[in-house]
Amino acid sequence: MRQDHSVSNHPPAEVPDTLFADADAESRWRARFTAARVSLPHWARDAPDRNIYISNASGVFEIYAWDRATDTHRQVTDRPNGTYNGVISPDGEAIWWFRDSDGDEFGNWVAEPFAGRPHDDEPAPAMPASVPGYPAGLGLGRSVTALGVSNDDGTTVYVAKGGAPAEVIYQDEHDGGVAALSRDETLVAIEHSEHGDNRHPALRVLTLTGEKVAEKWDGEGKGLDAVGFSPVAGDQRLLVQHERRGREELLVWDVTADTETELTIDLPGELTADWYPDGSALVVVHTHEARNTVYRFDLGDQGLTKLNTPPGTIGSVDVRPDHTVEYSWSNAARPGVVRALHTDGTERVLLEPPGHKAPPSVELQDVFVPSEGGQVHALYARPAGAPDGPLPTIFSLHGGPHSQDEDRFSAYRAVWLDAGFAIMHVNYRGSSGYGSQWRDAIEGRPGLTELADVAAVHSWAVDKGLADPAKCVVNGASWGGYLSLLALGTQPQLWAAGVAGVPVADYLAAYEDEMEPLRAFDRALFGGSPDELRDRYVECSPITYVDRVRVPVLVVAGENDPRCPIRQIENYLARLADRDSPYEVYRYDAGHGSLVVAETIKQTAIEVHFVRRHLGL
Repeated sequence: MRQDHSVSNHPPAEVPDTLFADADAESRWRARFTAARVSLPHWARDAPDRNIYISNASGVFEIYAWDRATDTHRQVTDRPNGTYNGVISPDGEAIWWFRDSDGDEFGNWVAEPFAGRPHDDEPAPAMPASVPGYPAGLGLGRSVTALGVSNDDGTTVYVAKGGAPAEVIYQDEHDGGVAALSRDETLVAIEHSEHGDNRHPALRVLTLTGEKVAEKWDGEGKGLDAVGFSPVAGDQRLLVQHERRGREELLVWDVTADTETELTIDLPGELTADWYPDGSALVVVHTHEARNTVYRFDLGDQGLTKLNTPPGTIGSVDVRPDHTVEYSWSNAARPGVVRALHTDGTERVLLEPPGHKAPPSVELQDVFVPSEGGQVHALYARPAGAPDGPLPTIFSLHGGPHSQDEDRFSAYRAVWLDAGFAIMHVNYRGSSGYGSQWRDAIEGRPGLTELADVAAVHSWAVDKGLADPAKCVVNGASWGGYLSLLALGTQPQLWAAGVAGVPVADYLAAYEDEMEPLRAFDRALFGGSPDELRDRYVECSPITYVDRVRVPVLVVAGENDPRCPIRQIENYLARLADRDSPYEVYRYDAGHGSLVVAETIKQTAIEVHFVRRHLGL
């Protein structure tokens, strides 16, 4: 839904020319953002030398094609606000990518040849019979394509066979989408929330004409996520992530026989996985206390073998036809890299982006703090060479909320450290990676529940002499931006300033304007819609507490954001304007975040400059 783009009359944020007087320090922080990055390549199933990946080498995150046989690279997309959603066809002949408008996430899939199209030609609509909408899954086969579309009418799944016009095989008012296409291209697995809770989806397997083959739902509060069908044609086993024992684990569902095998993997934390190419084993990614390890799990003898990956965070992992494991990796101190681990144990850098390398940063330390809901895990960093004693501290609140801060490299974290701030990442209740109970503890009272954990970590950091109580700043984007605004109003005594990027600021107005999948998410999170639970939405909305805000606030907002729309942010800012309270606003012409490196640098400079200026640093 397009939003009001009227000119803002609010105090504009200051854009500094530089952050640091020292030229080396200024060059270093910018170099972390401008260093080229690459995602893990995805290859064509039947032509594994043909690959696509995402990179910011042009200064904007776009899709690239890579022919491994000739080691040639080509930038596929070139759009002002970037492109991040792409798929390569099994034969390697076509690249599909999602075309939205100015980052609003609403659009349609288009396709073009792997080798490229004439400069003046537009990419062709990939499935002309489908309607525009938000992407809701894609299964791209040799002769069959299953495509999901979400809009205000709900979810629609289309299937196109052998070049024939697409037909609708599923339509429902509830949130859902395509999860997987079987290797023989006869079955489509969808995730759905017809039971009314898209935070805990159910699974259904359909024929290409929409007839139900099998159904699986674990009941209230227990979600199922389809990872993918076996890579062997005719093998209708579906790998599924479940949470029957209060954490994310794995099972294999034989759809034809409608039997299942739960996989017993004795590791703490949570698990996800994908298939080895011959269907005999899984590559398992284990998440525990914000770090990842990788294993091979043999489906025959149930053997578990740890793979030699360094400590840190695995962004993505995949297994080549020769069983080489390729993965993207980083940790807080070392920038990301894409590596290949061969079956003989040797390893190499797989894909080296062009240009300079990102300067390193500092390690994160683990912190465990008791709170009313249990033990909160936080990740803490101090500037290199910082003296002992309390420091100005950024309490960084991640988005999601079903996400987590991890031991991964962050240019954004590094610039705050360079500016003399300590950083505290809080994996509050609502975060993933710590079990279902922790993730779902915010249901019925979101926002206020998380902030109880943030307050506990704040108190701990002050009591330990790590954080200066007069210079603590709450900062986050998306859900983290929502929490930041809510914290400023409900915990005004704790904070010296706040930074809120693309936040929910007025929950009632946000619900009216946001994309339908997020309305479904909110209904599941709150226990109903605003029509049913208005008081609960009001209680958990930052605008309810805006008159209690007493410290400087910076709000960064995207003009075309379908997730945290601009009108509800303007409502909050109008209330701030009625008060004698300092605030500044920066609005940019994109959606829920920017894929443009220069824009990210600008926003980062605005935020650091705002906080230092108002804290007198």
